[in-house]
Amino acid sequence: MKNKYIIALITFLLAIQTSFIVAADEKEGKKNEFNIPSHVLDISKENTFPNSNEDEEVIEPSELTQELMESTDVKISNPNLIKMLNESTIKPSPIGFGYRGMVFLGRWPLNYESDDTNINWEYQKINVNELNNIGGKDSQKLNYNQQAQKEIKGALTNKIANPDDVKQMIIMTAKQNTKLPLSYSTTIGAGTKKENSYGVPSQKYGYLHTFAPAVNEKGKVTFGEVYIELKGTKKSIVIKNVTKQGIGAWIPIQDHVSFSFELK
Repeated sequence: MKNKYIIALITFLLAIQTSFIVAADEKEGKKNEFNIPSHVLDISKENTFPNSNEDEEVIEPSELTQELMESTDVKISNPNLIKMLNESTIKPSPIGFGYRGMVFLGRWPLNYESDDTNINWEYQKINVNELNNIGGKDSQKLNYNQQAQKEIKGALTNKIANPDDVKQMIIMTAKQNTKLPLSYSTTIGAGTKKENSYGVPSQKYGYLHTFAPAVNEKGKVTFGEVYIELKGTKKSIVIKNVTKQGIGAWIPIQDHVSFSFELK
């Protein structure tokens, strides 16, 4: 009987250990999806168009705002709503007895929850360089040279209320997930070059295709009517008519290009 208990305990411990290993492998696999592959290069120094860095402003809730946010079970991560709460002045009745009030702040997108994050390294074709070595006797080198200026734009994949707030929450989440320089608009300037070269043998025609990569985000946005409720000296946030809507977005990776070499 004792041996049976020992075997059962060992089996249980092995099952737990296996689950931890599987979870760790899945997490590491997802992390590796966001590693930049060798055929994708950073051109931030070579780009003839100076893209501005779009670091999203992090709005820290004030002590009062934090107190209000903790008074509701619905998560609030919309920086514009947090900013408005920070700037609001709420003064409950100093007497308190019998005082009651409700202030409607509007219907807001409250938070974005990511379901899936993927990268398309060939989101948009932006350039092609060619080298004709059909009549040549020796191998020649083909290099990247951006022929024309290209602007790559991202966007939400479907219509939604308060799109600017939603886009801001999505890009903040995507940056946190991927650790990549993301922007809804990035430009590759004409004349941008990179030292990487590709050999084109004799009797061959070489093509160097260049693409702009982008992150694809899919998730849900939670909406709700936001009220501040005052009961005497107490104050809290009340959220009514909560709904969720599926949303997606394409967000270009700033100052990065993907190469595909072809011989014919």
